[in-house]
Amino acid sequence: MKEAGVLKTPGTGNTVLSSAFSLLMKYKMLLVLLGMVIFLSAASDFFLTQRNITNVLRQISINSILGIGVTYVILTGGIDLSLGSIVALSGVISTSVVLTGGPGSIYLGLLCGILVGAACGMVSGITISIFKAPAFVITLAMMTIIRGLALMFTDGRPVSGFDSGFLRFGQGIIWFIPTPVAILILVLLISIFILSFTQFGRHVYAVGGNSEAARVSGINVRSVITLAYTISGACAGLGGVILASRINAGQPVSGQGSELDAIAAVVIGGTSLSGGVGGVGGTIIGALIIGVINNGLNLMEVSSYWQQVVKGLIIATAVIIDLVTNRSCNR
Repeated sequence: MKEAGVLKTPGTGNTVLSSAFSLLMKYKMLLVLLGMVIFLSAASDFFLTQRNITNVLRQISINSILGIGVTYVILTGGIDLSLGSIVALSGVISTSVVLTGGPGSIYLGLLCGILVGAACGMVSGITISIFKAPAFVITLAMMTIIRGLALMFTDGRPVSGFDSGFLRFGQGIIWFIPTPVAILILVLLISIFILSFTQFGRHVYAVGGNSEAARVSGINVRSVITLAYTISGACAGLGGVILASRINAGQPVSGQGSELDAIAAVVIGGTSLSGGVGGVGGTIIGALIIGVINNGLNLMEVSSYWQQVVKGLIIATAVIIDLVTNRSCNR
């Protein structure tokens, strides 16, 4: 159609608006994070200092590692409420190994912590996949069981007095990067590779999208679900080791509420609770948003009680946005 010497293509304006809207929806949480950084940098002169940025990155590293692990589970359409308890059990076992094994047992303690977490996740995954039990109920039960095991293992007392070399996992620096952040980067890169370029990664998305269709197409759904929970547990175990190293003690009561922060990071990052949509990149953005909120509210001297309220409102808003976006896409 031609008007006033200008050639117009019907629908071009709508196409541009649709593309812009899709781009906005794709990067909405990144824009939210950018807006928060701009606001807090104006509200506090200390926010953008190197010391504070390093502190924020250290603080989010453990939650990000837990979030990356539980992303696998949520992508399959599941949930894992046992993460905080796994953090505690892995922390006390790893520190106990280091305490009794001497200087050469530092990396053995790290390995034991990860394996303990992986074993706990595997038990949950096997139970859920074989008996088709609700993931919420099974992981809630595991949360209680594992926490009890951590308290029994230490008789309710913290494990301390181990070799100072163990502290490098939580307090050290590799070149100019804090060790927990360096470990996070490694876990992130491995997970991006697994979910983007391996058959298992494709199967995770397929199971989360439609488990019955995945089963009919020849995918071993039980194995995928079990491995997803195993990876989640292993990441929680690694997080437990880093936390024990950071606070210089294996605490059987540590990690309480960690599962909620990790799941919040995943949901805020755009991974759908119904499964099949999302990724670990979004989880890192979600963890950064939570970390920046906590840090910013602390700098502004906002009460910790109000911080809980704000965090809860943000999680609820993220879930509502996720539901509205999914309904719009399905129309």
